[in-house]
Amino acid sequence: MGAAIARHVITVLAASSLSIAQPVSAIPASEYRALGLSYRAAAKYPEAIAALQKSVELEPQNLSGRVLLGWTQHLAGQKEAAAESLIQVLYRDPHSIPALNALGIVYLVSGKLNAAVFIHSWAATLEPKNEIAYYNLSLAFERLQSYEPAINTAKRAAQLEPTNPHPLVALSLAYWQSGDRPAALTAYRQAYKLDIRYRDRIFLNHLQQAGFSPEQIETTKQILAATLG
Repeated sequence: MGAAIARHVITVLAASSLSIAQPVSAIPASEYRALGLSYRAAAKYPEAIAALQKSVELEPQNLSGRVLLGWTQHLAGQKEAAAESLIQVLYRDPHSIPALNALGIVYLVSGKLNAAVFIHSWAATLEPKNEIAYYNLSLAFERLQSYEPAINTAKRAAQLEPTNPHPLVALSLAYWQSGDRPAALTAYRQAYKLDIRYRDRIFLNHLQQAGFSPEQIETTKQILAATLG
């Protein structure tokens, strides 16, 4: 999108915020979505949210646009707004896998673990090959100290996405907390065979972006130390 279009979009958004009457937008909702994604990629979350909100206003029946808005609000730390945007999708389509996956993650990182389990379980029921749901179920079950389902769901996620180390790290964590240290070390070694960065203690801090809680990250660092010891 050219700079001239972007400037016009910002002008429209600013005028709207001042309650100035505007004619029907000449810019389609799809271009507002594209602008929002561009802002989001640059971590300019207020601008991204404003553009995506405009896209939803112009095209309220577009559920993918609502999911984009909810996920961007989540990335911006607006947990309640994110949940509300995603719930609005599910009112319209209770079978929306993207909305269920995103809402489950919002609940997980917000510490609403039972809600996260419910939403991700529904997503996995609707789409049995939904590795996102199984992976996040494992993290939620581990925090609830339900280690057997945490192990089983992590295994399923690893089967569905064998090149992704995250499910193996989740599996290692669940084994470790269940008391099966040898299985935990085996799973963790499999993870860093896929990505050598998992041998770096500092790198593990990024797991917060993958849904791990601070406590889970600290435990993972203990597992890493044990594998290297």
